[in-house]
This record gives sequence, structure tokens and C-alpha cells, in this order.
Amino acid sequence: MTTTEIKTNDRTTTPATTVRSNTTTPRLDFAKTAPKVFRAVIGLDAAARAGLDPTLVELVQIRASHLNRCAYCLHMHTTDARKAGESEDRLHMVAVWQEADHFFTEREQAALALTDAVTRIGDAGVPDEVYDRAAAHFDEEELAHLLALILTINTWNRIALSTAKRAGTDER
Repeated sequence: MTTTEIKTNDRTTTPATTVRSNTTTPRLDFAKTAPKVFRAVIGLDAAARAGLDPTLVELVQIRASHLNRCAYCLHMHTTDARKAGESEDRLHMVAVWQEADHFFTEREQAALALTDAVTRIGDAGVPDEVYDRAAAHFDEEELAHLLALILTINTWNRIALSTAKRAGTDER
């Protein structure tokens, strides 16, 4: 078996996915190639944020970007959070928020739990207890905006990862 193959259930499967090197250039400029789609996602992003605390917005975006392993978005949103006054301690703890829950309010914890469930929706869906926890801290409109925010950052992560965007290459 070569190093690019994986073995499962005593069968060799297709070659494992290789992560692109940091020296590669982006595959395409999504904003220029699909401007209407890009503007639509920007519109969804702006609408989702409306009425939500900007600190909470950044925490959710950072958490989803951790889960999706999107360095481009993680760099962007940690930079934005720092500019907005977020502490380094909290930024470092987002990745392990469940073990460091004392760094986050109950409301933030509920939003992070919902972010985990929606981002990993293929694992177990969104469990009732996670949804109910979020619903206890957000009214229906806020909850709808929070869900839209989670959907939007997952979309941005997928765009950045699919097009091979590089962390630190934007103007932030």
C-alpha cells in the first residue's frame, strides 16, 4: 500500500485526499467569476448579522472556521475580533469552549453549541437539547438570524476551501 492510499475493512480504497500546499495559488477568484452569487452570499451574511451582538457573530464564525479547518476565514475573523476588542484568552479558548466554558456566557455557549451541531450536521443532526438550549437564550428572530449566520459562515468556509484561498492574503 502506498502512502497515499488508506486501508479500511481490509480493502484498499481510493487515494486519500491530499491537502494543497501553502505555496499554491487560489484556484479561481469566486467574486469575479460568479459576482451575482458572491453578492447574494454577502447579502445573506449582512442580513444574518442584523440584530446579533458583533462579539457573538465573531465567536460563531471563528468556531465554524475551526471545525471546517478554514485557515483563511479563521485568520479573517480572529483579526476582526481583535480589532473589535476581543481578548486573546477568549480567542484561544473558542476551539475548546466546552472545556473552557467559564470564558463564555451561557448565551455564547448556547450559540457555540448550536454552531457545532449545525456545522457537523451530518454527524447527528441538530439534537433537540442543543436547539432547546439556544432557544432558551435567543428569541425566535434572533435564533433565525443565528442559524442564518451559521449557515453563512459554513458557506464562506466552503467557498474559501474549495477555491484554495490562503490565510493572510486579504487586506485585514
